[in-house]
Amino acid sequence: MLGSVTQSVYIASPEGMTGKSMVAFGLLEALASRSDRVGVYRPVVKADRARDYAVDLLTSHPAVDQEYEDAIGVDHQLLLSDPDTAHERILGRYRDLAERYSMLVVLGSDYDDLANPTEMAFNAEVAANMGAPVVIVLSGLDRSPDQIAALAAVSVGEFTAHHAAPIAVVVNRAEAESPDAVRAAVGPRVHGALIAVIPENPVIMAPTVQEVKDSVGGTLLQGNPSWMDRVALGTVIAAMSLPNVLSRLTENCTVIAPGDRYDLLPGLVMAQQSGTFPSLSSIVLTGGYDVPDEVSRLVSGVQQDLPVITTDLSTFDTAVKVARTRGRLSAGIPQKMDAARRAVAEHLPTSDVLAALEVSRSEVVTPMMFEFELLGRARGEKKTIVLPEGDEPRIIAAAEAILARGVADLILLGEENQIRAKASQLGHDISEAQIVSPHDPERLERYAAEYARLRAKKGVTLEQARERIQDVSYFGTMMVQMGEADGMVSGATHSTAHTIRPSFEIIKTRPGAQIVSSVFLMALEDRVLVYGDCAVNPDPTAEQLADIAAQSAATAEQFGVAPRVAMLSYSTGTSGTGADVDKVREATALVRAAEPDLDIDGPIQYDAAVDASVAKTKLPDSSVAGRATVFVFPDLNTGNNTYKAVQRSAGAIAIGPVLQGLNKPVNDLSRGALVDDIINTVVITAIQAQAESTRPAAVPEN
Repeated sequence: MLGSVTQSVYIASPEGMTGKSMVAFGLLEALASRSDRVGVYRPVVKADRARDYAVDLLTSHPAVDQEYEDAIGVDHQLLLSDPDTAHERILGRYRDLAERYSMLVVLGSDYDDLANPTEMAFNAEVAANMGAPVVIVLSGLDRSPDQIAALAAVSVGEFTAHHAAPIAVVVNRAEAESPDAVRAAVGPRVHGALIAVIPENPVIMAPTVQEVKDSVGGTLLQGNPSWMDRVALGTVIAAMSLPNVLSRLTENCTVIAPGDRYDLLPGLVMAQQSGTFPSLSSIVLTGGYDVPDEVSRLVSGVQQDLPVITTDLSTFDTAVKVARTRGRLSAGIPQKMDAARRAVAEHLPTSDVLAALEVSRSEVVTPMMFEFELLGRARGEKKTIVLPEGDEPRIIAAAEAILARGVADLILLGEENQIRAKASQLGHDISEAQIVSPHDPERLERYAAEYARLRAKKGVTLEQARERIQDVSYFGTMMVQMGEADGMVSGATHSTAHTIRPSFEIIKTRPGAQIVSSVFLMALEDRVLVYGDCAVNPDPTAEQLADIAAQSAATAEQFGVAPRVAMLSYSTGTSGTGADVDKVREATALVRAAEPDLDIDGPIQYDAAVDASVAKTKLPDSSVAGRATVFVFPDLNTGNNTYKAVQRSAGAIAIGPVLQGLNKPVNDLSRGALVDDIINTVVITAIQAQAESTRPAAVPEN
C-alpha cells in the first residue's frame, strides 16, 4: 500500500463504452479549480494503437501541463505475459507522478480481450495499491434500473473485496426519464457511496460531419471546411417532395438525398438560410451524379457554409453507413466538449466527490482555476441574462458556448427569424436561446408604462417612453427591472454610456451605495486581485472613494477573493501631505468607521501594498501591506492606466469592467470584445445575479 502520497481518484468501469473518459474529464476540471498541479495517469494502454484517445483527451485539458507519454503506464501485453512486473512498473510510475502533481486523475483499463471480472479485479488491485478512492462508471444504455442496480452491486463488491474504496457510482448514458428510478434501485444495493445518474447525451456520441463524409467515402462539393468538425445529429432521407422533407428536418441533422433530385438542393440551402427551419449539419448527395451547372450556379450564388458532400453509394447504402457511424468525445470538437462539461456539471455533484476525496483548496489561484471556479458557480444556480445585441456574430458565437455549457439561460434581443438565420449561416446552435423582439407590442406597452412611471418626475410622457424603450439598451434594462431577466450584458456594438445610462435611470443604486463604480478582476499567474475604480468615476471625492472601497471589498468577497483593501496614493502612511493624499486618508477613515471588521489601510503606495519586503519597511504593523488583494485607485486616470499596464506587462487576464452598486447587475463590454470576453462577462453577471437574489428587495419608488 502506497499510502497517501498524493491526492488521487481512480475512474474505473466493469465494461467498455461507459463514457468513463467523460466522467474523468469532468472530475479533472473540478480538481483544476482547486489546484494548479493536476496530473493524469493511465496504468494500462494498448501499444498497438497509435495513441490512446482517452489519454489524449485528458492531457489536452488546458489545466494539465503534461505530455502524452508522461501519462501512460504499461502495455496490456506485458500485463498478460508478466503480471508481477507490470504491477511493479505501474506503481513505480505512479510514485514518480505523485511527487510532481498534487492531484492525479487515474483512468482505469479499457481493453477488450479479457473477461470483465478479470479486468475489474486488476483495476481494484491497482486502486488499492495506490490508496486511491474509486469512482465506478456504469452504462445505463438499454438497461432497466434493476439490471443497473445488479451491475452496481457486483462492481462495488469486487472493488471492496480487493480493499479498494468506492466513493461514488456514476450511471452514465441512462435514459433521460429514468434517473429517479435508477437511484431508487441502486441505492439499497450500494451503501456509503454517492450515486449519480447522467442521461444519454446524443451530442457526445454523435459523429462529426467529417466522420459522416469518411464513412461514405464522400467528397466535399462545397461548404466551409471548418464545419466538418460539427456534430451530425440524426438523418433525414429526402426521398419525397421538398415540403415533406422540410417538415421532417431536425436540428443539426444530415440530409441524405438522391444526387439526381436537383430540385431538393436549392430548397435545402434556402431552408438553411431562412432561420425558420432547423439548422442542418450537412447534405449528402448519393449516386455519384454530377450537379448540373445551372443548379451549381444557383446554389453558389447564396452565401452559405453548409457542407454539401457527394458519394457514389446508393441512397440506401449511404443511409446504412451513416446510421452506423459513431463518434466519441474529442478535445478538438468544442460542441462535444461543452456538452460533456454540462452533462457532468449538471448531474454529477462534483463538490460532494471532492469532499469525499478531502480535496483542500490551494492557496495559489491561477487564471484557469479562477475561470473553472466561476463557471461552476454560475452553473450552480442558473440565471437568465439578456443580451441586447442579439444579431452580432460574436454574441451569437458566445451564446452557443454559454448555452452548451449550461452556464446561464439567455435572452437575445432582435427579430427571431433574422437572428436564427444568421446563427444558421454561421453554423451556431442557439436553439435553447429565447429571442425577443424589442418591438413586441405587449412588452413595449408594459415597459413604456413602467418607464414613464419611474421617470415621471423628469417629465417623461408615455409617448416619449414608448419611443425610448424601443432602444435595445433601454428594452433590455427594463427586462431586468421587471424581473424577466436577472442581468444584462451589452456593449459589443454600443458605447459604454449607451449601455449603462439606462441602468442609472431605471435600476438605480442599491440601498447603501452612493454611486455606481467598477472593478476589474485581475487574474495574475498565481492569484486574483481586484482593481477599482478603473472605468466609471473620473475624480471621486473622499466619500465616493470610501464607497468604491466598500463596494470593491464586497465584490471581491463575492468572487472568492478575501478582501484586504489598499487605498492607493503616491505616499504611504503619514509620510506625505497634500490634497490628493488627504483625500485618500479621509476615505480610509470613513471606511474604517463604517466597516470596522474590514482589513483596510491607506494611504499606501502600490509597492508597499504588494511587496512584503517593502511593507516591512514602510508599514511593518499593517495587516494589508505586502498582501493586499483589493486596490482602490485615487482617480480614473491612475486606475485605468495601471490596470492596462499590469494587463500588458504582467500578462494578466483582466475581466471587466464589473459594475457594482446597482440594484441589479448590468455589465458593459468593450466594442473590441472577443467571444471569450463575452462569455466571461456573462458568467460574472450571472454570479452577481445569484448574490442579488439573496439581498432584501429594494423599496420601490412611488
